[in-house]
Amino acid sequence: MSKGREFQLEHPSHSMAHRHGDLYITSGTALYLYDLNGTQIKKLYEDTCSKGSTVAKCAASPNGNMIYVINQPCHQLLTLARDGTVLSYFTDPQLKYPSVCVSPAGQVLVCDYASEIVMQVDREGKRQIAIVTKISRPTAVFYSRDDLVMLTSQSSIVLYVYNSEVNQSLNKHRT
Repeated sequence: MSKGREFQLEHPSHSMAHRHGDLYITSGTALYLYDLNGTQIKKLYEDTCSKGSTVAKCAASPNGNMIYVINQPCHQLLTLARDGTVLSYFTDPQLKYPSVCVSPAGQVLVCDYASEIVMQVDREGKRQIAIVTKISRPTAVFYSRDDLVMLTSQSSIVLYVYNSEVNQSLNKHRT
């Protein structure tokens, strides 16, 4: 792999997601929209009311119409419209140090380091559908329907690949 282009940000980068030429980058307190040339289009959302990473992680729906954002201090998953308008809040006491992923089919997955779970949330980000699996200290999750695998990382050094019962659970709970 060779390095393509490089651009400087005017804020920290905690997480990013890409859909249809739009690059979403979280700073810890805000979600920014960039184009792939590195031009900041706008600040979509900001939360400076709480201490900590109020805009920690992000993921985008396959069509790019919804952006999912993790607010760690409030134990929340926020669902935003493309323009940054908050559509819903999902709060769960199990979400202490969560991360979020959206599969190519639009399934919203949230893993949590402290609760040691991977859960599926409905596409609107309003309710939990199922606990997909339990795993020791997951820090990130990725699901590929095409490859029929779910990947989770643990403490940044171990990568787990699931491909049977987890996929059956996700396919059973398609939203």
